[in-house]
Amino acid sequence: MTQSASQVAPGRYRESFGRYYEDFTVGDVYEHRPGRTITQTDNIWFTLLTMNTHPLHFDEEYAKSSEFGRCIVASPLTVALMVGMSVSDVSQKAIANLGWRDIRMTAPLYAGDTLYAESEVLEMRESKSRPGAGLVTVRTTGHNQDRVAVCTFERTILVAKRSHGVGAAGNY
Repeated sequence: MTQSASQVAPGRYRESFGRYYEDFTVGDVYEHRPGRTITQTDNIWFTLLTMNTHPLHFDEEYAKSSEFGRCIVASPLTVALMVGMSVSDVSQKAIANLGWRDIRMTAPLYAGDTLYAESEVLEMRESKSRPGAGLVTVRTTGHNQDRVAVCTFERTILVAKRSHGVGAAGNY
């Protein structure tokens, strides 16, 4: 259902991303592709943007004497990349992210590693306050190129139903 095109007029198609509430099924797993190889430049820029001054993320000499022996990727960058990777499958049609919980950093991620992510649908329920939407909870797991899990979290989103989404009845 994701990344398909729908016909909007004869010979004219509009690309469509994401899932409406009705398109989710508890137990389904979405593999988010492509993966993302992380560079030390990505890591340094992210730490500068977020004012994260821990030298373990950008000072190679400092990191050499740590238990990791080298710089590690800032954990909020890992989470941000995983969320971004999941958007087209999970939240492209979201009205709002309602929250993240149980974020766990299970192994270090290093510059040069390639991050992959997948999301499993855990729960669904219709919204009590918005009849045109439902709540979907997913668990997203990130792993490196060796299939070592580096991060997991759960996220709940408010997702439009097909008849109420942007693009329904010709809306943008």
